[in-house]
Amino acid sequence: MKLTIAALPGDGIGPEVMTETLNVLRAMNLDMDVREGLVGGISMDTHGVALTDDTLHMAQQADAVLFGAVGGPANSPWSNPANKVRPEQAILGLRKGLGLFANLRPVKVYDALIDASTLKPEVVRGVDMIILRELTGGCYFGKPQENRGEAPNREAVDTTFYTEGEVRRLMRMAFDLARGRRKKVVQADKANVMATGRLWRAVANEMAKEYPDVAYEDVLADALSMHLLRTPRSYDVIATENLFGDILSDEAAMIAGSMGMMPSASLGDDMNAHGFRRGLYEPIHGSAPDIAGEGIANPIAMILSAAMMLRWSFGLAREADRIERAVEKLLADGIRSMDLKSLGGKTVGTRELGAAVIERL
Repeated sequence: MKLTIAALPGDGIGPEVMTETLNVLRAMNLDMDVREGLVGGISMDTHGVALTDDTLHMAQQADAVLFGAVGGPANSPWSNPANKVRPEQAILGLRKGLGLFANLRPVKVYDALIDASTLKPEVVRGVDMIILRELTGGCYFGKPQENRGEAPNREAVDTTFYTEGEVRRLMRMAFDLARGRRKKVVQADKANVMATGRLWRAVANEMAKEYPDVAYEDVLADALSMHLLRTPRSYDVIATENLFGDILSDEAAMIAGSMGMMPSASLGDDMNAHGFRRGLYEPIHGSAPDIAGEGIANPIAMILSAAMMLRWSFGLAREADRIERAVEKLLADGIRSMDLKSLGGKTVGTRELGAAVIERL
């Protein structure tokens, strides 16, 4: 099959890690049509907006999107939160334009990197979970959302809003995911104090009856944040709403010890030309402007995001496995990026890490 991919490197280290990722994909002799576009700050400088209509259309026509990172230093003209045009509008616009409602963030602890975690080895060894976060609802999008009044009587409001359909489609994805893994789903909410939490819990429990082969549990989100640090191995698929998913997925990412190792996928219900889910795949580490251009960024999260793309948007599980095994092999061989140099071994730069993956494919 021909893989039509929209590659959007973005800002900071995005272009560096994207280059190595495309090199890995090309080394696998895949039949690809890669179309590149500008997003984020570089698009603002060039076109005046973070995401042009042409770039969005290109992404909509592609089978899948590879996304680098957007944003600049804190003192950058791009970074003023009061600006009407901001780099992060690119990713928000792509999520909306592509109908992406679920963010999948795998959290896996590699034996070779077990000492990178701040938790004890006996706690994190064997951790392998997915955080499934709802992307389009909740307090990030509810209305009203505004600041009111003048000092000393200022006030602010954020509205958390969900429909049953939004909850149902995410939970269905969670149960389907679990069926292909260890058959365990945890749903995190605040049903004790929030009406939306009670809706999530009610709908999730109704759906659990459709999946009698999957073990299901409700957990309060604050309690789960504690359990993730005490018994992370006990979790398989964690499903939750937007705000809690944002917080819990970042906490879980640090269990593995490095943001540079963490891929992600954002998926919707739209199917591509090959009959698989169209999705957007990106590393979670951000643009890291402090090291941009130095050739020391860790490309593994971007490369693993491409492996997720092959699995989810093209059904190429064997090819995805090849990439993931190559990464595991180079780590076992003692190859380290700069963010992991404290673990010892051979520390190499961005291009060398990309080449090391290709060597082990």
